[in-house]
Amino acid sequence: MSEENKAIKGGEFLIRDTDNKDIFIPEEWTEEQKMIAQMCQDFLDQEVFPNIERIDDMEEGLMPSLLEKAGELGILGISIPEEYAGFGKDFVTGMLATEVTGAGYSFAVACSAHNGIGTLPILYYGNDAQKQKYVPKLATGEWKGCYCLTEPGSGSDANSGKTSAKLSEDGKHYVINGQKMWITNGGFADVLTVFAKIDDDENLSAFILEKDYEGISYNPEEKKMGIKGSSTRQIFFNNVKVPVENLLYERGKGFKIALNILNIGRIKLAGAAIGGAKMAVNHSVNYANEREQFGRPISKYGAIRHKLAEQTIQTYAVESAVYRCSQNIEDAIAANMASGMDKQQATLKGVEEFAIEAAILKVFGSEVLDYCVDEAVQIYGGMGYSAEAPVERAYRDARINRIFEGTNEINRMLVVDMLLKRGMKGELDLMGPAQAVAGELMSIPDFGDPDMSLFAAEKKAISQFKKAVLMVAGAAVQKLMMSLSKEQEILMNVSDMISYVYCAESVLLRVEKLVGMKGEDNCALQLDIMRTYLFDAADRINKCGKDALMGFAEGDEMRMMLMGLRRFTKMEPFNTKDARRNIAAKLIEENGYCF
Repeated sequence: MSEENKAIKGGEFLIRDTDNKDIFIPEEWTEEQKMIAQMCQDFLDQEVFPNIERIDDMEEGLMPSLLEKAGELGILGISIPEEYAGFGKDFVTGMLATEVTGAGYSFAVACSAHNGIGTLPILYYGNDAQKQKYVPKLATGEWKGCYCLTEPGSGSDANSGKTSAKLSEDGKHYVINGQKMWITNGGFADVLTVFAKIDDDENLSAFILEKDYEGISYNPEEKKMGIKGSSTRQIFFNNVKVPVENLLYERGKGFKIALNILNIGRIKLAGAAIGGAKMAVNHSVNYANEREQFGRPISKYGAIRHKLAEQTIQTYAVESAVYRCSQNIEDAIAANMASGMDKQQATLKGVEEFAIEAAILKVFGSEVLDYCVDEAVQIYGGMGYSAEAPVERAYRDARINRIFEGTNEINRMLVVDMLLKRGMKGELDLMGPAQAVAGELMSIPDFGDPDMSLFAAEKKAISQFKKAVLMVAGAAVQKLMMSLSKEQEILMNVSDMISYVYCAESVLLRVEKLVGMKGEDNCALQLDIMRTYLFDAADRINKCGKDALMGFAEGDEMRMMLMGLRRFTKMEPFNTKDARRNIAAKLIEENGYCF
């Protein structure tokens, strides 16, 4: 198979071009996928939004009953195989359902925790008996799930947990002692995946517990800034006897389970964030059209139009990247199954392959959502600060996403760490391209005949952005060697450069594919979105690159690389003001998010 035809690997986007035919874009949804999205939307409209105050007041039994209703409709089992009472749909379809339900405030948190960390450890790592016993009841909502990993002394450093498991003298039970905190769905979960260390093991093991096992007790519900309707409790385990057959997967492999389930959780969080961001845009546009000041709707003013357009541009960019990555994962799953893996193993391997992209999307998804809800409050003005307005709740509820599934700081550093590790192992050839860029710095730029075809300038820009990353990251690795891991500020700068490249290329590929489907004239606004995003990404990549270089380079070497950075982030002039006005005009006319 030629290099061009080989499936792209995780992280390889940095050193290899992607063809738009190899990505999925939301404009390609099938009728069946649209029906699933509509079912999820109808559920929010009928069951969640009318009861939002009751949900936030933690009305006894309400959230579990909503999960049961969602289970009856199949919303909890979209990606679960049919033999376990699910719909058996692909990863991309599951992501669409995650996006739509992501607008559901606290319900979105309970639902995604149940569907993800509550169910997937057993689905992907359970043996046949465990899967047969637990997964069908989780898929239908008869049983609710939670995941007990975090402890008072172990947050980001999850493997340092102190909860212990000891084999009983008769060899029939593990006896678990310890405590867990921040357990989403903890107050009503029937099935608990609990992480503990057996004896003096270095790594965690995982166990399946049921809520009526003797010795499990709970603190009262946590009082939180946002997601107030989501059950969050500390759970205590006091000599809890767990049958030996409830050890999940293998002894000492719990940390592996935790990491792989987190990879899925990260990209799913980005999907849910898109749903929340689109709802924030809808609220913003609706209010801007209704609210009059100085005798006209505030949607007529340039300052407001800028905000509406920017909310949309950023949402569209992350959406493009999420579905690009989802399709990559789906393709990897299919290839793994073709090579003889079962569905669960193939899925885990497929998601693990794109762990770098999942970390990027977790960071950018959560930050775009935060940006959108923040600007929504601003557009509402004083009303946005009132609990009477929907955006006040959205603002508070969004904030947790930068902490969930590994903090954004940890995820930023993971992006670079995983890329470099794959480079060291020879899985990605980062060294060759980085050396080529270093060589290019010493040569005279080739101005050649300009390519005037559609997208030529944008494709060249993306190619140059990648060179900027390779130059800065390559120099940092060479200069700092083993001490690079301690230079967290530099790592975060490089991570942001990589992430802007990924999102910018994703928007370009989406719009290029869309133009191929609909023609250039019918995609004028999408072209405006894409060009504005790229224009701004150039400045952001330049700024992150400069900040990184100032942290380790000096003298002539630094001056040369700063010149290279300028060259690699140079963009032709583009009127972003008019582009944003065009985008905003369409939003205002349609009275909501319409891309």
